[in-house]
Amino acid sequence: MSERGRYKSRTHRAARFVAQQLMLKPTLWGLLDIKVHGKQLIRHLEPPYIVVSNHSSHLDCPLIIGALPRRLSRKLATGAAADYFFGNAVKSTTTGLFFNTFPVERGKGLRGKGSKHRGLAGHLLNDGIPLLIFPEGTRSRTGAMGSFGPGTAALCISRNVPCLPVAIVGASLAMPTGRSLPKKGRPKVHVVFGEPMWPKPGETAHEFSDRIAAVIRTMHDERAEKAKLPLMSDYERAALEAKAAQKTEDESAATNEKEPEQ
Repeated sequence: MSERGRYKSRTHRAARFVAQQLMLKPTLWGLLDIKVHGKQLIRHLEPPYIVVSNHSSHLDCPLIIGALPRRLSRKLATGAAADYFFGNAVKSTTTGLFFNTFPVERGKGLRGKGSKHRGLAGHLLNDGIPLLIFPEGTRSRTGAMGSFGPGTAALCISRNVPCLPVAIVGASLAMPTGRSLPKKGRPKVHVVFGEPMWPKPGETAHEFSDRIAAVIRTMHDERAEKAKLPLMSDYERAALEAKAAQKTEDESAATNEKEPEQ
């Protein structure tokens, strides 16, 4: 089967249905208290499109896939770091089964200049396959949202497809970096769908990307405030405080090392 063939394969799609809907979703929805908002905004959305979200936990991808209506998630392909997820056959097969992953080479962008996967994301969109992409490029370790790379917005512009903005609220608290399972007690997590977004006439990829990021940040904070969860500014403040505390600790340790022995 060709590299692109499996993304359209009915056999692979049937296997993903079992993995996603009969295994992953019931498990995740049992471990977490998940609320989904904004489904009425995507009633008329049709593939292909690109789902874009903030990214602060390994929960983000399965949360989005589980929250989407099946008609929108059944062909969804998820961008995943080629060096991490595709360097090992077991990891590649597992993520491919559950998340229909396609490789994105970090540092080379979605166009994959100089890569054997060059242009794959665009070809998948041409084939009618919707994509899930995290434009921050990696998970936030602090919960704060990083800057969005323009590659996803450029794809929307070049392939004339909409962006579906999604805000994930509470996932970094439910399962922070370093944990392999969510915290006990079914922590609350919110998945917020926004209205599909199209690039404006003459809008550059950087401008569209910034607009998408601003919409997702607003969606996150509006839901977080209602749910009494931290806002993006709270995560950013905590990250700065932690960085300052670490700097003070490092300087103190360096000073102690320089002090002569008595």
